[in-house]
Amino acid sequence: MEDDIRQHLEQREYQAAFERVLERFRDKVFRLACSMLRDESQAEDLTQDIFVRIWKGLPSYQGQASVSTWIYTISRNACLTELKKRAQRPTVSLQDPALEEVVDALPAMQTVDPEGGLGADVQTLLAQLPERYRQVITLFYFEQKAYEEVAERLAIPLGTVKTLLFRAKKQLLKIARRLPTPTLASHPPNPLTAHAYGLP
Repeated sequence: MEDDIRQHLEQREYQAAFERVLERFRDKVFRLACSMLRDESQAEDLTQDIFVRIWKGLPSYQGQASVSTWIYTISRNACLTELKKRAQRPTVSLQDPALEEVVDALPAMQTVDPEGGLGADVQTLLAQLPERYRQVITLFYFEQKAYEEVAERLAIPLGTVKTLLFRAKKQLLKIARRLPTPTLASHPPNPLTAHAYGLP
């Protein structure tokens, strides 16, 4: 199964070798990352990083181990490194009052009189989010879509929706703390989103 990959490597045809590696091992690497990280969104990102490492490492592959063993070692080490980084990162509780305050104020801010300078705050916040975060926040909080509806609309797994929402809320909290505009705490909570503070 690996003979053609080895042959391309011996002939220094790295592009052809990589194409076959990607085709045969992409799903396996992703499943390994999912099983170790237990986070589908992070696994997707890390799988891309792993294949970048594999691409860069092809010229130095010496053939002492099988191609699959070599790829597995790179993948496993990348996952372990990510797990160590995760353990060192400060975590935000799902019950963090500051986090809840930010996301609950967003829909209320959307209806504030723009002349007061607050109507643009929500746009300022959302504009600083990555596209994937902005999409889930908009659908879930402003359009009041259920988790399942967001997943269907964006064509992503339900677990990924919940992960993206949590990450987006943490990012919003960081952004909101940097804004010189009036605090989000000055806006009354929106009862329509009271159910959606944390992940179930």
